[in-house]
Amino acid sequence: ANLLSGEPGFSVVAQASDARSALAGWREHRPDVLLLDISLPGLDGIEVLRQLKREAPQAHVLMLTSSEAKEDFRQSMAAGAEGYVTKNVDPDVLFAAIRGVFERQGVVEQQGEIPSDRDEDGETLSQREQEVLKLLRQGFSNGEIGRLLGISRRTARAHVSAILRKLGASARTEAVTRGFEKGILKI
Repeated sequence: ANLLSGEPGFSVVAQASDARSALAGWREHRPDVLLLDISLPGLDGIEVLRQLKREAPQAHVLMLTSSEAKEDFRQSMAAGAEGYVTKNVDPDVLFAAIRGVFERQGVVEQQGEIPSDRDEDGETLSQREQEVLKLLRQGFSNGEIGRLLGISRRTARAHVSAILRKLGASARTEAVTRGFEKGILKI
């Protein structure tokens, strides 16, 4: 909370230590983005997410957890999380992830490498597309990707479009999810 409160543009409106107070806090404050841990006393965070999405499908939820388990990631995304970051990420990555979820870009940050082998459809991501996919999973916007890689925003957008096409995805979140499903991204 202190980390977020110190970042310009962010304010912490509530904190919860268990599932019941997490739901109550969301109902009372309606934050722009809810950071939710999987490990909560009472219901687990994934069940809290399911209840919240039934009640308020428009809620922006970023899972912020210490779990790197594939099943936790899959269940979180299936339950409606717009992003999934582990607690050991760099603060700048966390801030970018929160902004990405708020802007409905969807983000995922996991530990792992991107192998260069082909996906199951036989289409290979170029080395640059692999770099862009790695940044997508960290929640960076096209402009941020461009700055990090020394390319224009338009070129970054073209790489994202190529990634979406090659992975058969219609959105950034789906591309990252497919990257994990096809083994292009590893936990």
